[in-house]
Amino acid sequence: MTNFLSLADVTDLDALIQSGRDAKTNPFTDQHLGKNKTIGLLFFNSSLRTRLSTQKAAQNLGLNVITMNVGQDSWGLEMEEGVIMDSDKAEHVREAAAVIGRYCDIIGIRAFAGLQDRELDYKEQVMNQFAKYANVPIVNLESATRHPLQSLADCITIEEAKTKARPKVVLTWLPHFKPLPQAVANSFCEWMNARAHSGDVEFVVTHPKGYELAPEFVGNARIIYNQDEAFEGADFIYGKNWSSYTHYGQVLTKDPSWAVTMDDIRRSDNGKFMHCLPVRRNLKVSDQVLDSPHSLVIEQAANREWSAQAVLKEILKSL
Repeated sequence: MTNFLSLADVTDLDALIQSGRDAKTNPFTDQHLGKNKTIGLLFFNSSLRTRLSTQKAAQNLGLNVITMNVGQDSWGLEMEEGVIMDSDKAEHVREAAAVIGRYCDIIGIRAFAGLQDRELDYKEQVMNQFAKYANVPIVNLESATRHPLQSLADCITIEEAKTKARPKVVLTWLPHFKPLPQAVANSFCEWMNARAHSGDVEFVVTHPKGYELAPEFVGNARIIYNQDEAFEGADFIYGKNWSSYTHYGQVLTKDPSWAVTMDDIRRSDNGKFMHCLPVRRNLKVSDQVLDSPHSLVIEQAANREWSAQAVLKEILKSL
């Protein structure tokens, strides 16, 4: 594995999931791989689980870790080519990425969607510019359109918690008062479609009309606009808010009936609730669900360490 920007960089998904589960059992077996090597973690946006889990995974593998908040700890970076740099951006990504690539053997980057210009966000400018100029492997710590480390952790969690060979997995939109990116939902669709294609899950997406995700991510998922119907027989309910793709970045409804409650869990097949966190209690999902044995959110978050370790191990093996 050279880069980890999306599912397209994964050659064997089953093996990568198993690698994460193996790391969970023996975290320090592969420390020799990272000895005398350095990973730089660059954050254009806030982070809790991604920052801590990736740093912990890197340390498990013997890597030195450098962390930087871009624009706070460093100059602001210009991403556009051929511009006159007379704005607030003091350094161009061409120089910055090349220099960081001299200091680091791997670079992890987190950069959210701006939610103002869909074409610009879906170009994945930050990730692609670093991949172009850094000359070292790039790891996606969440980008404008994807969050693959989260999706790998989700796959690990489902594999651990499933009670049948082909569980029904439902991604549901949740209400929120402000627009949020589509990255987690997009990525979850991408990875679940791959699992569905190999017969490992049945995958359903439910949301109000107007919240359809980009077709390239929805793929062959079954879309159901009635949440109650979608939850019937569900083994896993994955909750996430996202803003509109068609009316880009807009909030079209705040309908509270889409929040997940114990009534929804009772409608499922003793289903487990998943969310990438952070989650706003009693807005998106009730306390009763989050504090019940049906909630997997803590195990899911803990598995972020092992998804990062599986990915970093594959990259280190290629260096």
